[in-house]
Amino acid sequence: MKTVFSPKNNPRVIIIQKLYGRFFNDDEQLTYPKHRFKKFIKDIVSGTIERNDIILEELDKNLGDKFSLNKLDKLFQVILKSATYEFLYKPNLSIKIIIKEYLDASNFFLNDSQTKYLNALLDNIAKKLRSSNA
Repeated sequence: MKTVFSPKNNPRVIIIQKLYGRFFNDDEQLTYPKHRFKKFIKDIVSGTIERNDIILEELDKNLGDKFSLNKLDKLFQVILKSATYEFLYKPNLSIKIIIKEYLDASNFFLNDSQTKYLNALLDNIAKKLRSSNA
């Protein structure tokens, strides 16, 4: 039985929305809705914002010469940053789970071809980051 996801119930959708607002809409005040994963959401959002410079360095190093993060869609940038934070600082979370959760969340924002591209990027970055930090 397939679980139907609601954007309100998916913590990664909320993470993407909060980070997008912070990075691209200059939202100064971050407020978090009442949610059973509120602590997790706050942790990922604040950690991604605090370690933005480190995350950008890792993405530049691991995306390769062909990719420039700034040339990617803003939504891709936010998803890559938050997923990279989780790859680096949440070693107890499986790569497969992180990628699956972000792909599920991206379905609310992107079409299928963009989601496949995002899947390839996340998979590539995850393998490089987790192998170098192992």
